Amino acid sequence: MKTIARHLIAEYYGCDRTVLDDEAAIRRHLRAAAEHIGATVKGEAFHRYSPEGVSGVVLIAESHLSIHTWPTRGYAAIDIFTCGGLDPRPGFALLAKAFGATTARVEEVLRGLPEDLAEHEVILPADIKRVTDSEEIPIPRPKIDDL
Repeated sequence: MKTIARHLIAEYYGCDRTVLDDEAAIRRHLRAAAEHIGATVKGEAFHRYSPEGVSGVVLIAESHLSIHTWPTRGYAAIDIFTCGGLDPRPGFALLAKAFGATTARVEEVLRGLPEDLAEHEVILPADIKRVTDSEEIPIPRPKIDDL
């Protein structure tokens, strides 16, 4: 079995503060992102903090999605970790729309043993893009059918 995985480390800014403080909405959106990338949801755990904020994880057969929110700041930090050839980027775009993010920052890390990465033909190092701290990317507002 190959060890190849893709790990998105994402931050969303200018998000809808109400959504970021709604545990049920966060749960729905993370599950929708997992399903959108073709993952198999196996379980989940979420917690709403007092006075605000939500943390959670959706366990997928192909790894996980996790989130931590700071509603008063309009900020969410998310990891999408996939293996099995799944592309996590459509999940990133879906969550940006769901949270109403105005900008985002993302780093994609190709993970696995060097020998597995070297012989893999679907995901190449050139596929991996890094956005630095000083670069924020505006989130396009695609129609839901475009995602």
